[in-house]
Amino acid sequence: MLKKVVIVGAGPSGLLLAQYLLRRGDNYQVEIYERRSDPRIVAFSKSRTYPISLNERGMYALRQIEGLEAAVKDISLVMNGTIFHQRNGKTRYSPRQNPLFTLDRTNLAIAILEDLTNKYHHRLNIHFDCQCQQVDFATKTLTVINKSEVSEEVVTVHYDFLVGADGACSAVRESLKLTANFPCEQKYIPTDYKSFFLPNLDANSKINLAADKIHSWMLKDGTVVFLLHQLGKTMSGIIHFPRQQNQVANLATQQEVLNFFQANFPDIGQLMPASEAEAFGNKQPSTVLTVRCQSYHYGDSVLLIGDAAHAVSPSIGQGCNAALEDVLIFDQLLDEYSDNIPQAIAQFTVRRQPDGYALVELGNHAFPLSQGLFIEYLIRDISAKILHKLFPKNFAQPLFYLISETTVPYAEILNLYQGWIAKVKKSNEKFQDLPNNSLNLL
Repeated sequence: MLKKVVIVGAGPSGLLLAQYLLRRGDNYQVEIYERRSDPRIVAFSKSRTYPISLNERGMYALRQIEGLEAAVKDISLVMNGTIFHQRNGKTRYSPRQNPLFTLDRTNLAIAILEDLTNKYHHRLNIHFDCQCQQVDFATKTLTVINKSEVSEEVVTVHYDFLVGADGACSAVRESLKLTANFPCEQKYIPTDYKSFFLPNLDANSKINLAADKIHSWMLKDGTVVFLLHQLGKTMSGIIHFPRQQNQVANLATQQEVLNFFQANFPDIGQLMPASEAEAFGNKQPSTVLTVRCQSYHYGDSVLLIGDAAHAVSPSIGQGCNAALEDVLIFDQLLDEYSDNIPQAIAQFTVRRQPDGYALVELGNHAFPLSQGLFIEYLIRDISAKILHKLFPKNFAQPLFYLISETTVPYAEILNLYQGWIAKVKKSNEKFQDLPNNSLNLL
């Protein structure tokens, strides 16, 4: 029997799920509704987004679709470790055992989208500029507003199986909360962020920012900068800063921005063009919403995946990886239950929800904000590497290695490191209440 699957959200996880479903055979017909415009026709200057990092979790999910992993690698840069920069010019290098692939989120979506449409155009319809307004779960319909340059059209769409892959502010999840007594916790983390873009280093530059490394700086007040190269002639940066008692949000003029970076992050300050400084000052800080749902499904025909189910702080780089892993796990459940969707979605909650809770905890508390505890984290990381190598049965691998270089379930990782997570959580809560006395680098 033909199943009409409606996916709300054409991000990486929604598009990959369409791939997985359509390859299962002619029983699936897929329609995707996305509120944004088609990324293939939007000028790239208007679609620049934060860079994402794909590790083994995400790459393994992509690898199951023939040719997709190679296509993504072609538009990615390989990262072999992280360099922590200090104000005195010293650095600490943390190598990776397995490569990390970094790319622009828009480019990842385009790569999956192009592969998807080339293979399955006959059983696939993708509707861009279409925003889901509400869902009627009793009649299995959703109301969509189709926006064009000249008009808006309200459309009612029927589904047999509905998937909310529409991010942290999911319209599908909000409809569940309003109409279906669907418990879900949503919290804004206490740090905001702004992104920026820098030109690549020229051949004569004395600044050393290796292209195959992620570069990180940290201030005593908990402000953190990550910078990495991208394909082409740019570097992507992101600065996270405490929402309270921090001067980053108040930087308004081009000169104020340049002065701040030159004083606190000299390498970035030297590279930042005046135009980017002005854009940074004009840009409003972005907030990060974390989401923890008690269930990832409703009834026999509604499923939430990715950020719609378990949005996480970007501090551990797992948001997209976890979302792609969701797709893989659901596909395995369809295999296990012979494409019985009601059984598969119920089991998805059973198997994945503990990992979703753990993911949010790890994202919030794997890394401390205080200087003293951050130094302890570095010492623990080195010690864990040595002890695990000597006594692999008695000592776990380092925390961040388990998160970013393995497919060990997040719930298992949290259980192994629950003592450390509890310590960081307590420290961070106290640290956020302290006055901002210094902006010196560690």
